[in-house]
Amino acid sequence: MNCIAKPLFVLLGLSACTVLGPTESTAGEYDTFERKVRPLLVEHCYECHSAQAKTLHGGLRLDTAEDVRRGGDSGEVVVAGKPDESLLIETLRYDGDIQMPPAGKLSPADLATLTRWVQRGAAFPPSEQTEQAHRGAIDFDEGKRFWSFQPAVRQPLPDVSGSDWPQTRLDRFLLAAMQQHGLTPAPQADRTTLIRRLCFDVTGLPPTPAMVRDFVDDASPDAYRRLVDRLLESPQYGEKWGRWWLDMARYTDRTASWLYQTGQSHFYRDWVVGALNRDMPYDEFVRRQLATDLMTETGPRDLPALGFISLSPTYWKELKLPCEIIKVIVADEWEERVDAVSRTFLGLTVACARCHDHKFDPISTEDYYALAGVFASCRQVERPLVSEAEYEPVRVARQQVESLEAELAKRKGENPLPSEKIAELENRIDSIKRSTPQYDMPMANALAEESMFVVRAGKTPQEGTKLEYRNQPRDLPAFIRGNPNRPGPIVPRRFLTVLAKNPQPYQNGSGRLELADSIFTDAAPLAARVIVNRIWMAHFGQGLVDTPSNFGTQGGRPTHPELLDDLAARFIESAWSMKQLHRQILLSAAWQQSSLADQDSLDRDPENRWLSRMNQRRLNFEEWRDLMLTASGELSLDMGGPSIDLDAANNHRRTLYATVHRRDMSPTLMVHDFPDPTQHSPKRTPTITALQGLFALNGPLLLKQSQSVAEKLDHRAPGDHLTQIEQLYWRLFSRSPSDQEIQIGRTFLRAPHADEPITRLQQYVHALLASNEAMFVD
Repeated sequence: MNCIAKPLFVLLGLSACTVLGPTESTAGEYDTFERKVRPLLVEHCYECHSAQAKTLHGGLRLDTAEDVRRGGDSGEVVVAGKPDESLLIETLRYDGDIQMPPAGKLSPADLATLTRWVQRGAAFPPSEQTEQAHRGAIDFDEGKRFWSFQPAVRQPLPDVSGSDWPQTRLDRFLLAAMQQHGLTPAPQADRTTLIRRLCFDVTGLPPTPAMVRDFVDDASPDAYRRLVDRLLESPQYGEKWGRWWLDMARYTDRTASWLYQTGQSHFYRDWVVGALNRDMPYDEFVRRQLATDLMTETGPRDLPALGFISLSPTYWKELKLPCEIIKVIVADEWEERVDAVSRTFLGLTVACARCHDHKFDPISTEDYYALAGVFASCRQVERPLVSEAEYEPVRVARQQVESLEAELAKRKGENPLPSEKIAELENRIDSIKRSTPQYDMPMANALAEESMFVVRAGKTPQEGTKLEYRNQPRDLPAFIRGNPNRPGPIVPRRFLTVLAKNPQPYQNGSGRLELADSIFTDAAPLAARVIVNRIWMAHFGQGLVDTPSNFGTQGGRPTHPELLDDLAARFIESAWSMKQLHRQILLSAAWQQSSLADQDSLDRDPENRWLSRMNQRRLNFEEWRDLMLTASGELSLDMGGPSIDLDAANNHRRTLYATVHRRDMSPTLMVHDFPDPTQHSPKRTPTITALQGLFALNGPLLLKQSQSVAEKLDHRAPGDHLTQIEQLYWRLFSRSPSDQEIQIGRTFLRAPHADEPITRLQQYVHALLASNEAMFVD
């Protein structure tokens, strides 16, 4: 492929890539600073280098953005993007004449955090906002007035008389904004473009040629509405939108070897897919993921929903280390859960308040520990998908086997037994397994109402650590500067002060169910705005708020605030139905616009903030791979079950079912912008890299699929190629080729070539698979 790749792509007028947007938002960088960097500066630097220092050393302050940029008596201390040229990093490394902090060199992990911060641009929130936010105690009454915390109510429709363009309520809000900015809507997309866009948006799969022709030929006024309803009822809808949700849930099929999970993570993935296909109301969807085991109306079959918490990243705990170190690791795990829950459901960066009151939002350190206590009061366990009574004989049998296996291992190692004794123990183990019905029944990753306590294993730190689990909830102290070895006052488990109408301590076990209820009572308007914005962003390629997991003061402001409020209010009124929200968006004139724009629109609104045209969308890797498998006829639509290695030769399943390994990510997924499963991912960040181009040209997936597609084409008229070209365009692009495209294809396929005709055809298929049109939807 190497020898012909360049001329082939030039000949066909195709490109394998397009430059896309920036890699991270400023809000995300500020979030990282507040959670990871500022606590280190506070602990190790501010005693001598801040406004609170008794004596300012070296004329250097490190507590404001302006002072960091200004430097001190020795000059500039931070060169953004260049840690090796930054005096701050040199000093912390003990590489120069100045060595700080004087009490001792930072740990490798802390030094790496600060080095990465400088490497990524040394983002530091504007100091004016920081100081304004911290001139005394948090004013929660003032904080409640912030736009995202306000009630969500239906908004009066704007006057756009004289236009027949709007088809839904949301169109009128959008059109009013367009008119204010001198814009007019783009024409409706043609039907071929529209059905391809719709199928990928709703199911993640391309339409079949028959679907396209039927829709194009259907002149009935409700043809499009019926198509929308049909696709929303398709089982593939849950698969497409299930993957969308799993990004936020930091889903993994495999995790580190030291953890308890036995490879049953797929139960959570399949539960999500099923819940979305049933149009489970969003409030119930979230409640079950936080506390289905505490809900009387749910049963064992819903336990996989707890995977949102039970599949959380868990960090290595070497219990030979002193408990002071293990306490920090455990506290980091609680922080991760607070972060994932608050950002996913509330769009708030509550974890920034672990070490100090939030620098920008009305969230106190006590608020953080009130939520952290909820997650400190539950334990990650595996539970059966049957009733406890049905599981009891299996539990007893497994305990017996565990005891016998421990005895066998001990005897083999310390005091070897005769072979016949070993065989006797092995036969007893085998007999228990065979005689116990459903001994190998699957177990779901779930939760138990148990609190973890980190205690010394002996009387001295040198004797290591042990973890104790107690059948009672616990309230955490507010750790001073986030350090669990410096406990402050105890904080009862409760909801966030700024959102709670009547803050009361949680009384029901861990408080998980009460937390879920608080999200959909006290914080219902905020929760609705957040999920509405996420779904809007998935359909339009941009959010009404461009920071989907930060609705705080450092997040973006809505471009169309009245529209967002109206959608959120109606979403709540519709009993939190996500499919109903999809329908509102998909049936709008705005979503059906063409992506083509005239020069005036491009000049007035180059970023398309006011949505006077549709945004082109790049397929994610899962959709691109599924398109190839569909084109070759190899795609299996079997749903659910254990994952399979992405690159396995027999893997013809949708990419949703490819194994995601948290600690050993597939290189193919990493190259193609797959989210990091160790943390909540608010949105995919598309990139363009040389590795992606090399994968498109030489990767085994495209080589194999181009061959498979070529073999499936009609070869009865090898000298003409018209039928093959038309089949390819329909399978890949859902349309007929133009005369020019036919001529280009024929010219290439008829050119002299030393190999067999099928090889030439395979090269042509390969070029189309890697083309922009295969990777994008208009």
